[in-house]
Amino acid sequence: MIRTERLDLLPATIPVLEAELAGPAELAKALRVEVAESWPPPLYDLEATRRTLELLRQSAEWQEWGLRYFVLRRAGSRGLAVGVGGYKGAPAADGSVEIGYSILPEHRRRGFASEAVEGLKERAYRDPRVERVVAETLPDLAPSIGVLRKTGFVRVEGGSEPGVMRFEHRRPG
Repeated sequence: MIRTERLDLLPATIPVLEAELAGPAELAKALRVEVAESWPPPLYDLEATRRTLELLRQSAEWQEWGLRYFVLRRAGSRGLAVGVGGYKGAPAADGSVEIGYSILPEHRRRGFASEAVEGLKERAYRDPRVERVVAETLPDLAPSIGVLRKTGFVRVEGGSEPGVMRFEHRRPG
């Protein structure tokens, strides 16, 4: 688990992903947190859940370098799932690791995405193979661009496909 000031970034597991395929109520039971009926966050759909489940079945490495649920800790009650994101695989031979994130609309503009990105970066740099963290977004997703800039990413050339913006953050020091 990655722990930030307010969030726990819980790794996806096979049982949790199987529960998620059954719906938000089952996901809530599996994670032991509250999950809004509006789940899943934008750009994270059942196909992404199925793909992540298949990757986990193929390699345990995906538990460390894969999907995480962003859970807001709340005093005196169960945590609340506010988003999802994580790594898009283990560090590459060139020293890069890619991240992605999405926050439920009703929980945006509270700093959760920035906090999760900082936690993902911090965890990534604990691995000596990681020299830079990369992320991609679309030009019309101004809040996502703002999160990346706020967390120290700079735009670089070459997105994964036309129209995609690529950002990178280099290992400090």
